[in-house]
Amino acid sequence: MEDFVVSARKYRPDTFGTVIGQKAITETLKNSIRNGHLAQSFLFCGPRGVGKTTCARILARTINCTNPGPDMEPCGECDSCKGFLQNASQNIYELDAASNRNVEAMRALVEQVRIPPQVGKYKVYIIDEVHMLTSEAFNAFLKTLEEPPAYAKFILATTEKNKIIPTILSRCQIFDFKRITIDDMVEHLKNICEKENIAFEEEALRVVAQKADGGLRDALSMFDQIVSFSGNSITYKQTISMLNILDYETYFEMFGYFLQGNVPGALNLFNQVLENGFDGQTFVGGLSRHLRTLMMMKETQTEALVESSSRLRQRYKEQSEVCSLGQLLSALEYGNQCDLQYRNSNHKRLLVEILLLQMIRIFKAEALQAKGGEARGAGVGELPEAAPKPSPVSQAKPVEAPAQPSPQPVSQPVAPSPAPSVQPPVQQPAAPSPAPSAAPSSAPQPVAPPVQPQPTPQPTPQPAPQGKPFRSATSLQGLSAQTQAKNANPQEALSSAQPDKDFSQFALDQQWKIYIESIQTAQPGLANILSMAKPVLGKDYAVELTVANSYAAETLTQGQKNILDFLRGKLQNRAIHFVVKVDESLKPDTLIYTPQEKYQKMVENNPELQNLRDTLHLGIEL
Repeated sequence: MEDFVVSARKYRPDTFGTVIGQKAITETLKNSIRNGHLAQSFLFCGPRGVGKTTCARILARTINCTNPGPDMEPCGECDSCKGFLQNASQNIYELDAASNRNVEAMRALVEQVRIPPQVGKYKVYIIDEVHMLTSEAFNAFLKTLEEPPAYAKFILATTEKNKIIPTILSRCQIFDFKRITIDDMVEHLKNICEKENIAFEEEALRVVAQKADGGLRDALSMFDQIVSFSGNSITYKQTISMLNILDYETYFEMFGYFLQGNVPGALNLFNQVLENGFDGQTFVGGLSRHLRTLMMMKETQTEALVESSSRLRQRYKEQSEVCSLGQLLSALEYGNQCDLQYRNSNHKRLLVEILLLQMIRIFKAEALQAKGGEARGAGVGELPEAAPKPSPVSQAKPVEAPAQPSPQPVSQPVAPSPAPSVQPPVQQPAAPSPAPSAAPSSAPQPVAPPVQPQPTPQPTPQPAPQGKPFRSATSLQGLSAQTQAKNANPQEALSSAQPDKDFSQFALDQQWKIYIESIQTAQPGLANILSMAKPVLGKDYAVELTVANSYAAETLTQGQKNILDFLRGKLQNRAIHFVVKVDESLKPDTLIYTPQEKYQKMVENNPELQNLRDTLHLGIEL
């Protein structure tokens, strides 16, 4: 069994012509050799896996070649070239600065430089990761680097140029190696597949190149791993499964949900991403890259910035045409904010789900508005718009009803209004029909007398009236002027001649939730109390509210006028009134404490707090 050699070593370039993605640097080095303008020291800097050490070795081999070609490539036949290919060159010395970083190692190197080469023209010293040297080592090496012997050449390589002292930088020719492009890496991987007789899909190789992030050595390592996993055939599905990355199909599908306004589909797809073991921030980053690609494809001048296959570019182009540039910019801004907040968020999944809803609102806002009434429980959509819908219908009936019974009071002046309000479609010629309607109308008739107790609950909140309306200004956006006028004072919508209507516990709960949502931003404290004080419909339209302590009861009493006005207008019943009860047996985690109670609780946990208060003569802010 032959020893396996990784592709990064097996296909490592040995001439300038085989270096991938650094043509400007290789041409400059070849011209320097051809013209005899070879510097005494070089500094190769750049990210990992882009060919710094490889180019240093090729340069060292070429300048010692006794018979270079016309294009300044080594011949491969002379003793110097053969020794290089066999890793037995006597003129090339490689030093790892990470393990030889002290001043003693540099002094030994300086002593070695004094010995001239036995074979060839130059002695070449390649110092890798030179930024790891200490300041003392740099200073010991400085004089030799500035004035070396004519036969000595130094090639320094580093990934962190900023850590090298300026005195070293000023004595070197600096070559900045760039990241290798995806297209160059894909072409190199194709050549390797052809040499190794490996079938491949171009999309699979492109995924490997994208994952490598500009480093060819990383791409070759992943290539070997995929070949070991899939054998002599590399497919796209196998590649994304092996590398555990999200493929572009996920983002195409997610963006389709944005355009459709499909909230459940987007949330379920994100749940699948999490179940497959991917991190939420990885998903957000990929989604932002997808949006950025769509933005680039909207303009012909920026299409060249998209590194993708022709088939994918066409799909990106088609999807970019169904949205505007402003929508993409807004979506990218939301994605960037989510990416920045993700690490510090305590609810990471919820943060990404909110991002998805924001995306849908950008690309398909009407979808959320259409689902507002259905998704009230989930908090999706503009909920305040759903409340006024039954109001015009319920108010239209009382307006039309008096038009029919107007001739009837001649024969039946006793109960003209209840009969038509209960059964407006009763035919006029049928004389006995009002009589049966009088029987069922006797059930709701006691509703009328409770109009007298109405002033009884109202004087209670008058000593401390609330200056804020029952709805915030933002909750009225999108409503008609007529509906806003009614919502501004629902009590005005009740005509004095209009009878009180019966309502159910379910209707009360629905309007209760709507009111809490309308004051959530302006009065969060009152909204919290109302959410815990579960309303129970009692006799004679008394709404029983149970709170935890006297502080909550006092707050509720002060704000009950606005709440009563809202409920009476929405439920069309002027007899609604509150009965507030205090139940101190509620669970402690649901209690709302007064400032004095909070202070007593803090003193119980830390008695020294009382001494601090007495010493500084502090009071309690109410």
